Amino acid sequence: MLFHSTLRKDLARNFGATLVILITIVMTVILIRTLGQASRGSVNPSEVMLIMGFSVLSQMTTIVTLSLFIAVVSTLSRMYSDSEMVIWFSSGQGLAHFVRPLLRFAWPILLMIVLLALFAWPWSNLQIQELQNRFEQRNDLERVAPGQFQESAGGKRVFFIDKDSPDNRFGSHVFVSSLEDGMETVTTAQQGRIDVVHNERFLMLDKGQQWMTDLQTGETRLTQFEHYEVLVDANVTADPKSLSSRHTASWTLFNNPTRENLGELGWRLGLGLAAVNLVLMALAVSAINPRVGRSYHLGLALFIFIAYYNMLNVGQSWVTTGRMPFASFMLVLHGSVFAMAITWLYARHMNWSWRSLLIRREHTAKVIT
Repeated sequence: MLFHSTLRKDLARNFGATLVILITIVMTVILIRTLGQASRGSVNPSEVMLIMGFSVLSQMTTIVTLSLFIAVVSTLSRMYSDSEMVIWFSSGQGLAHFVRPLLRFAWPILLMIVLLALFAWPWSNLQIQELQNRFEQRNDLERVAPGQFQESAGGKRVFFIDKDSPDNRFGSHVFVSSLEDGMETVTTAQQGRIDVVHNERFLMLDKGQQWMTDLQTGETRLTQFEHYEVLVDANVTADPKSLSSRHTASWTLFNNPTRENLGELGWRLGLGLAAVNLVLMALAVSAINPRVGRSYHLGLALFIFIAYYNMLNVGQSWVTTGRMPFASFMLVLHGSVFAMAITWLYARHMNWSWRSLLIRREHTAKVIT
């Protein structure tokens, strides 16, 4: 049908352009933020692009939803301003007849939004957290650059490595100087490597010697060794309990319905319901006067989007703190928005307005009198 195909082509073109623009903006913002974290030592500089990719993936639900909302509003607003709506209305196509082609175009995007919210959001957040934990749990030897003296994080050790292997697990001509409990220890070895044994990280030194000096008594002791092991980290992997609900899989949240998990699950499911409501809302918002610019309706659309998403965050906080049950939050927020969208759309379809209602009321009063 010409009506459906024309509308879907315009929607696809506007959706693609809006999606590219929003992704570019979000990538730029996230890149600047990630570079700032790398400069402060929060993330590994060599993993900046990887973290940026996971961050963009975690924001794709919001990006796709906003792109779909803007595409619908901008497409229908253009049709109003170019008087195309007059042609469709005169041919018997009311505003409610746009719901079917809109949903036919939007259902794959809505399905993608739900999948992104339920699966991509927790997975990408988990990957980012693991990268940050792995970088924060670096041992002192991994922080050393070849040919440079490096002080440990606690300031009690000084390291020097002449050369290292490509995987940063082996080093030659290792020098370690430490000061603990009034005892100064200088250890040298021809080779050193990092091994993980039973969730504990060890520094393995081969063919070296250790010079220990008691700073109080001046007593010294020299020890030569063929192999020497030093415990660096007692716990290499992060505790799974330290991960929040935003890193947990959706099925796990469903099977463990605590307040925090229900709040996170309601937020994820709410993203899909919000996308459906926003499509219906966009159809009602886009109705404009051809003599008036479209900036007002675009501004109103953005205000509705921001307010809706803020209510999602507020509702998640209420469910987490126990101020509102999970079912009540989902029904009150999304049900009320759906009812408002349907009512607004029906009023637009019937061409109702406050002025027409007042005129009709006055006419009815005159007929009665």
